Amino acid sequence: MIHKSTIDAVFDAARLEEVIGDFVQLKKAGSNFKGLSPFSDEKTPSFMVSPVKQIWKDFSSGKGGNVVAFLMEHEHFTYPEAIKYLAKKYNIEVEETEQTDEQKEQADERESMYLVSEFANTFFQNSLNKTEQGKAIGLTYFKERGFTEETIKKFGLGYSPDSWDAFTSEAIKKGYQLKYLEKTGLTIVKEEKQFDRFKGRVMFPIQSMSGRVLGFGGRILTNEKKAAKYLNSPESDIYHKSKVLYGIYHAKQSIAKEDNCYLVEGYTDVIQFNQTGVKNVVSSSGTALTSDQIRLISRLTKNITVLFDSDAAGMRASVRGIDLILEQGMNVKVCSFPDGEDPDSFAKQNTLEELTGYLNENVQDFISFKASLLQQESKNDPIKKAELVRDMVTSISKIPDVIKREIYVQECSRIMDISEDVLFNTLAQIRKVDAKDQQKQQREQKSLEVVKPDVQKAPKVDEQFELERKIIEILLLYGKREEEFEDLILKENEEGDLVLEPEAHTVKVFEKVYLDLQDDEIEFTNDNFKEVYAILIDKLHQEEDFKIENFINHTPPKIASEITAIMMNEERYALHRWHDMEIHVKQKEYTVPQYVSDIILNLRRFLISQKVEELSQKVKAQTVEDNQETIQDIMDYQSLKKILSQKLNRVV
Repeated sequence: MIHKSTIDAVFDAARLEEVIGDFVQLKKAGSNFKGLSPFSDEKTPSFMVSPVKQIWKDFSSGKGGNVVAFLMEHEHFTYPEAIKYLAKKYNIEVEETEQTDEQKEQADERESMYLVSEFANTFFQNSLNKTEQGKAIGLTYFKERGFTEETIKKFGLGYSPDSWDAFTSEAIKKGYQLKYLEKTGLTIVKEEKQFDRFKGRVMFPIQSMSGRVLGFGGRILTNEKKAAKYLNSPESDIYHKSKVLYGIYHAKQSIAKEDNCYLVEGYTDVIQFNQTGVKNVVSSSGTALTSDQIRLISRLTKNITVLFDSDAAGMRASVRGIDLILEQGMNVKVCSFPDGEDPDSFAKQNTLEELTGYLNENVQDFISFKASLLQQESKNDPIKKAELVRDMVTSISKIPDVIKREIYVQECSRIMDISEDVLFNTLAQIRKVDAKDQQKQQREQKSLEVVKPDVQKAPKVDEQFELERKIIEILLLYGKREEEFEDLILKENEEGDLVLEPEAHTVKVFEKVYLDLQDDEIEFTNDNFKEVYAILIDKLHQEEDFKIENFINHTPPKIASEITAIMMNEERYALHRWHDMEIHVKQKEYTVPQYVSDIILNLRRFLISQKVEELSQKVKAQTVEDNQETIQDIMDYQSLKKILSQKLNRVV
């Protein structure tokens, strides 16, 4: 784990506007910066960055948070990856927490393997671009494939010299240990001899989602029958084929933005698509698709479109992958290319408009695709047709969601002209449900049949949620400020009526809020607000120099996002340039005591209304004798509510 001192140093050094400015074009907007959302397509800026508060808010997607949250959302880093990225940017040494000797050795070994892989990547690129052999063989091959210099550089393509130990000798000369060259699979060691695994091949570096080089794929350019056309790095501590997708580093932002991932088979498919302009594409690198690879995509989107060659082998591989994708709860569509074409060749021969047009027009739902594919094999054979139907229902059975399963059963029934009852029975058999589960499934299906769509109603405002949210806002913005408040003390006047009399005193805002809520025994109903309130009050009590950015940096992402939304609420006015249009928004900071008092009074008034409603329901269930006391309670509460309403200038 990364030591807390490193995390604190990173947050102290990192400037939000600098980090985000590396990814988003920002323009000055008063004391803030604004720009186009990096998470959605838009023409009017809805993305706001506050250098003072060191938080950001994207009003189009609802996302927000601190500098680490941005990197986790935009670059899809894990928390440690984001901290290490910032540490590297600001030249901060990453200190790890105390580890056992074994843990340190493992960490050192992994880091050494990463360093060896990075060196190899640089070596292969230099060999491609700066040696005569590399230019004549490797560079010529890539250019024949239609790759531009920009694309070759972007994907870090390289060339391993056609020599037994060119790479290994250079690595050892530079001080890299042979054991790490062997562990990464870059060098093969046999007794006292060592030689390069990728001798005479063009090289494709395989990167993690954060951009680290994990391994390589190498393609041979000669016609040696004994040599494999493509050769991948062997499994190692840093490279696991089943958990890696080629191109994910370059595709992750586009996948998240487009909310769809194109899945292809080979390296050149990914590169050619990317060069044409379709960037949300990855490859399983010629290996069978795995659950871990699908889960990697699911971090970015729930939608996968499988693209495959028109040959029979490619189609069968796609069919196997479809069931696995469905099993992971993902949505899957498929698209095939014309005879003799694959994603690489088709993208190379067409413009971006033609390519995207073809994909949009020819994409199919997996049911339609499977039906057309398997019907070609079954033709008019009834036995084969029965097998086809079972095959389709097997795919449907992989879907975890019962509603989706029902929809696909209906679609299958329509396409294959078979009754839904037969298909549901087959589905039940395949899923091996017991009698109890069948009854539950029937109830779910029956409920789906009888439920009618509700008439759309205007969303009801949750008043208590909004009031609790405003209290958190008050504590965040003004908690440490000292203000003069007029507390309303409930007293009995000379006529015997209850009245609220003002009593002035000076306290800190958080003390005022805390004491008032404690006096009334008010608890938050929203779990997030309840947690934030408890932490905030504790921090405001203990920390003399309370800083919002420090508070946000050490809260869970979900809560940090909620805090950011509260903190950036007023920045929305700047986005819409209300001031330029002579619409002047009254800033709360000029009337803090009044604002705080009004929110607390409103919460009291709301809770009294709830209590009156509760007592009114109680009256209906009581006897006449018991009603008298309850009715008197209602009258007292109504009287108090009237006083509060008068204070708030509201009509009861």
